[in-house]
Amino acid sequence: MNQLRIRTLAAVFVVAGVLSWSGARLWDALGTLPGVPFAAPVVLGAIAAVLLATALSLRARLKAQREREPGAKGVDPMMAARAVLFGQASALVAALVSGMYGGTALFLITERADIPARASQALYAGLAVVAGIAVIAAAVLLERICRLPEDDDENNPPTAAA
Repeated sequence: MNQLRIRTLAAVFVVAGVLSWSGARLWDALGTLPGVPFAAPVVLGAIAAVLLATALSLRARLKAQREREPGAKGVDPMMAARAVLFGQASALVAALVSGMYGGTALFLITERADIPARASQALYAGLAVVAGIAVIAAAVLLERICRLPEDDDENNPPTAAA
């Protein structure tokens, strides 16, 4: 499994933001700019909370396992891999969605800030961007917690059997 790259997430964010800003300009010119749902930041915040809770739970279980505490629950490797995969997928989707809402928020702030309804839409879009960044941060934390230690096989090559 490949590690998340912040550059990739940033590139997805920027490209989605530019496309969203362009689309918002086009839709506004046609007079049909859709609104930003209130649920967008709420859902992204819930995903960030789930990822953070998973990361903290796994960190505590791995620490207890490392310190050989009595009654410590082990961590199933497949469960940890699934959690990391969920985190990576969530981070990519959050980068895309945050970029889209960021472009929309930028358009609403710069072009339509004088309309009160659009100001609240810009606020929802801005909160969605913040919640998306929280999803990305929680996913990166989860990935760092579940990382396997490096092998020293390169430094200590196996000896040949006689």
